[in-house]
Amino acid sequence: MKLTSICAAALLAAQAAGSAIAHKLNGFTITEHPNAEKRELLQKYVTWDEKSLFVKGERIMIFSAEIHPWRLPVPSLWTDILHKVRALGFNAVSFYVDWALLEGKPGEYRAEGSFAWEPFFDAAADLGIYLIARPGPYINAEASGGGFPGWLQRLNGTIRSSDKAYLDATENYVSHIAGVIAKYQITNGGPVILYQPDNEYSGGCCGQEFPNPDYFQYVIDQARKAGIVVPTISNDAWPGGHNAPGTGEGEVDIYGHDNYPIGFDCSNPDVWPEGNIPTDYRDLHLEISPSTPYTIVEYQAGAFDPWGGPGYESCAALTDHEFERVLYKNVFSFGVSILNGYMTFGGTNWGNLGHPGGYTSYDYGSPITEERGIYREKYSELKLLANFIRTSPSYLLATPGNLTNTTYTSTTALTVTPLIGEKIGSYFVLRHSDYRSQESTAYKLHLPTSAGQLTIPQLGGSLTLNGRDSKVHLVDYDVAGTNILYSTAEVFTWKEFHDGKVLVLYGGPGEHHELAISSKANVKVLEGSKSSITSKKVKGAVVVAWDVETTRRIIQIGDLKVFLLDRNSAYNYWVPQLGTETTIPYDTEKTIAASIIVKAGYLVRNAYVKGRDLHITADFNATTPVEVIGAPRTAKNLLINGKKAHYSANKNGIWTTEVAYSAPEIKIPNLESLKWKYIDTLPEAAADYDDSAWPDADLPTQNTIYPLRTPTSLYAADYGFHTGYLLFRGHFKANGKETNFSIQTQGGQAFGSSVFLDGTHLGSWSGSNDLQDHNDTYTLPSLTSGKKYTFTVVIDNMGLNENWVVGQDEMKKPRGILNYNLPGHSKDSITWKLTGNLGGEDYIDKWRGPLNEGGLFAERHGLHQPYPPTHLENKDGDWESASPLTGLSKPGIGFYTTSFDLNIPSGWDVPITFNIGNATTPAPAYRAQLYVNGWQYGKYINNIGPQTSFPVPEGILNYHGKNWVAVTLWAQESDGARLDSFELKYGTPVKTTLDVDVVDSPKYRARKGVY
Repeated sequence: MKLTSICAAALLAAQAAGSAIAHKLNGFTITEHPNAEKRELLQKYVTWDEKSLFVKGERIMIFSAEIHPWRLPVPSLWTDILHKVRALGFNAVSFYVDWALLEGKPGEYRAEGSFAWEPFFDAAADLGIYLIARPGPYINAEASGGGFPGWLQRLNGTIRSSDKAYLDATENYVSHIAGVIAKYQITNGGPVILYQPDNEYSGGCCGQEFPNPDYFQYVIDQARKAGIVVPTISNDAWPGGHNAPGTGEGEVDIYGHDNYPIGFDCSNPDVWPEGNIPTDYRDLHLEISPSTPYTIVEYQAGAFDPWGGPGYESCAALTDHEFERVLYKNVFSFGVSILNGYMTFGGTNWGNLGHPGGYTSYDYGSPITEERGIYREKYSELKLLANFIRTSPSYLLATPGNLTNTTYTSTTALTVTPLIGEKIGSYFVLRHSDYRSQESTAYKLHLPTSAGQLTIPQLGGSLTLNGRDSKVHLVDYDVAGTNILYSTAEVFTWKEFHDGKVLVLYGGPGEHHELAISSKANVKVLEGSKSSITSKKVKGAVVVAWDVETTRRIIQIGDLKVFLLDRNSAYNYWVPQLGTETTIPYDTEKTIAASIIVKAGYLVRNAYVKGRDLHITADFNATTPVEVIGAPRTAKNLLINGKKAHYSANKNGIWTTEVAYSAPEIKIPNLESLKWKYIDTLPEAAADYDDSAWPDADLPTQNTIYPLRTPTSLYAADYGFHTGYLLFRGHFKANGKETNFSIQTQGGQAFGSSVFLDGTHLGSWSGSNDLQDHNDTYTLPSLTSGKKYTFTVVIDNMGLNENWVVGQDEMKKPRGILNYNLPGHSKDSITWKLTGNLGGEDYIDKWRGPLNEGGLFAERHGLHQPYPPTHLENKDGDWESASPLTGLSKPGIGFYTTSFDLNIPSGWDVPITFNIGNATTPAPAYRAQLYVNGWQYGKYINNIGPQTSFPVPEGILNYHGKNWVAVTLWAQESDGARLDSFELKYGTPVKTTLDVDVVDSPKYRARKGVY
């Protein structure tokens, strides 16, 4: 992910980077095949020309999904996500790696359990999915620090530069992660085919050389040294030409960029910005990198949402199925052949791993929801697009032309961009000239075909383009030897089976379409009304016309059966490759041909033949008719999810059955009626609290960007604390004249803070998404001269800033106390101590990683983990019976914990969420954290929002046993706080073969050295 286009433009204007980029674009010396000899020495499995990649000699389109496994820390669910990606028709997955999760302590690389990458790579290999590796070190990704570990805040050097200190800091991480990626390269039989050495290296300032070819070459060489031999790619934040082939040292093998054309204003999901549809990307590509395939490493598939935003359903609406129809097809018109959708599955910013600009959910409005659901229409629309491209190899050989609104249509209200094939396969991408238009526009086409220039429709009437829609009209399209002279209806897929060929076409509601086939055969209507179809032979072709209906029609012309569908019906069709029970082959012409077409509703995961049995693995959320089109000749029996299905075969050879669905009884506990236990988790606010074991805040800062305004550093990173709540205690002796105390704290966007004096609440900052730091002055009560007092300050660290612009070192913006003033006292008259998570960089819980815990008393003691001592017959007298729904009557932070059992029936995928009510107006200022079996799975800010529902996946939740839940409640106002409601909810159960393993979640153990 990257800056918005507005931010990028502002950066260019502020730093005159635009002129530098323009110079680069105009000054390139392009070689036809840069470094061809060097490339040949590296490997022979992944090569390319100007049109596409070749994988093992096969020309291939890469349609990829962006997925971050670390945002779903349940390895057995990674296969589920990959199945859903594969079912879309995608053949690749791109992934970032979050360095901060793997090297929480300098020099100590840990990639075990949920952080191990081998299971993800193995799952991709089993499912025949290629991988695009993007491990950083820098990733952006709306992750804390952009993926950088917090200890880089102490780096004596500029981040993402050729400063030796920075390069040395990356060595341990890169050698390990690139090393394991290297083992899974295609050259070793694995799925990795491309490697990105750095992310969005596209903007610089502040006296730093940018772009720095020496730096970028070093990053490439690091990967090569670790064994990376597959081609390198770049991900420029816009088509700026950075590190493109032919630019000199520091160049990648294949240049790519990203694009988020309609931005991130989820508050206005119906508004598409004027002029935001790219029109010049083909020209820029030819100027920047004409010898490599046109590559978009991140193309908008959703949008991020900030604290206080409208919520991710609005982001899904902004980038919905209409967006895909118009904007994705526009990208096809440029001849893109490596295309990656960001995000296809977003997941969750569990355990404090997100950046301060976003909340716990990273749903992103993606085609696959945070709960792993595929019920958004945009998933189905994307399936139509991906299967079309997958089944259209001639697309890769067609040459894109210039867009025009005069050559190919009868109205200037429409624009067409042609992709002309040399002999076969021309594609005409049509949209409204104003891409935002919601008008329905009638038109005719004027297309060049092998039968001459034709005006279409030929049999009368006109075509219609509805608002926010787009079409890919085909000319001379090959279907296993049958020439489709043209089709105004769009192709979903086609297959050649043992008993003939099948072509599946679809159209939108109210549309009229025409199909012409170079054939002398008559048209036979095999299914549906004959009167609704018109046909005529015209100059050696048979032309068929029809109006789109919700009822399926099947016609036959020679050995070709054509299915005529409406678009909504097409959504229910799937094209699984015939693999084995556990493995799906990689795309090749042979294996793609070895597919069937299945109409089956919610999800088809897999299909394979074993003996005389055709097995289909599928998920169901309703009673569903199932049809199999193109059952292999050898198959006689149909088994669905391992159970024999009784089917009938109709006259067209289609197998038909039905899978019954009856939702199981799901029993989940009432959280409000559970027996909750409570403990004060801010005992540090009390005057008599003993903080002698805390680290002294007595160090100078190592932060090279943000000088101190305090005698010693109160920056948490200088003491190894980088995540979650931070606590500070300042001791001083009063002179009796103190009236107020001023303090400036910083925790990132939407952070909050509270200040206490010997247990008395002085005040709180309740937060704003617009502010990263805050100054406040608190009135003091009357103090006794000569008496010792203690300030206790709590700060919510919202994650570290990203570091997109080279030279700003934005991720070094400290978390903690920036400044303070106690009138009548020198600053050094206050001595400070501080703490965060127990151990800091020597974090205790290796299984849940370095970011999962903050500095609260309960967190430091591990009380959020399963089986805390509170439930051992209440032996600890400090625990009370109290609920977060009763809450606190005054400012402070409470910790609440309980347990419950689940017994979700096996064979059902049931999404479960924890929902927090927000009914009080105006919303009181309080914050809550949700822990489930020790994993922090929710960060809630009542007065900012928007998130109130927190999905927790199976695997973190034990669906067949005991679960432990903990809530921290931070009341920031004088009358305290409580949760208005707290409920466990479940969504529609999905009948599935999915089998999920519970993730290792160590139980509570008393911790050594705890304070």
